[in-house]
Amino acid sequence: MSWVAHDLEPYVFQRKLWKGAASISFIALVIGSWGPDMATKWLAYGTNIAGLHFKADDPVQFHRGWPGAGFTHSLTFGVVVAAIVYATTRNRPWSLGLLIGIWMHALSDSGDTVGAMLLFPWTHHFALGAWRYTTGLGRLEDAAAYYSGPGFVWDSFWVIAALLSWRVLKRSYFHERIKPRDGFWAWNGRLLPERAQVAIYRGAIFFGVCRFTTWMLWAHVLHHHPFDPTWGGPHWAPVARS
Repeated sequence: MSWVAHDLEPYVFQRKLWKGAASISFIALVIGSWGPDMATKWLAYGTNIAGLHFKADDPVQFHRGWPGAGFTHSLTFGVVVAAIVYATTRNRPWSLGLLIGIWMHALSDSGDTVGAMLLFPWTHHFALGAWRYTTGLGRLEDAAAYYSGPGFVWDSFWVIAALLSWRVLKRSYFHERIKPRDGFWAWNGRLLPERAQVAIYRGAIFFGVCRFTTWMLWAHVLHHHPFDPTWGGPHWAPVARS
């Protein structure tokens, strides 16, 4: 999996990858980038609700496999979601935003040892194997492994790329290129002043950078997990494969 990459990719896309990105709903782009994990990650990690503990019996199979919810981490899933949204709303900016956001998420997650079924219903896992998939260990152990191996290099790249894209965070950029192209802002603008809307727009990058910093401090200052940025690392952590 990737961690803060999913928070920061939308901003880099806005600035670097396509000059026409401002015609896409930014909110839909963020929702798409978060979406595949929003419906699955809590059960893969395990959670307590009303005193009961819920966790998938096989977190790897549930999160990335089939049978399971692995279809959410596919390019196909992005196409289906975008098609449904467009068919029901005729909203092209939101359809494209969801499509591209889900695609970015799926492609990012193909970097670990389990990978993603990008071309579902073909159940082949495309896995680069750069860092270890350790979700089944739980959130804390997963964070320790991810931020000790090549995962922290991957997220560092996105933090730097997002900070270099600082111009998209300017209020003028929001006012000229984000707000006019998405009815979402006109809708909530009836209740919120523009400065509050700008804060919402900047929220994902703030969350991502803070999360990266916090987990790095937790893993290496508070708990002293050893770095192992070699390919497929950290090799002190158990590995899961498809």
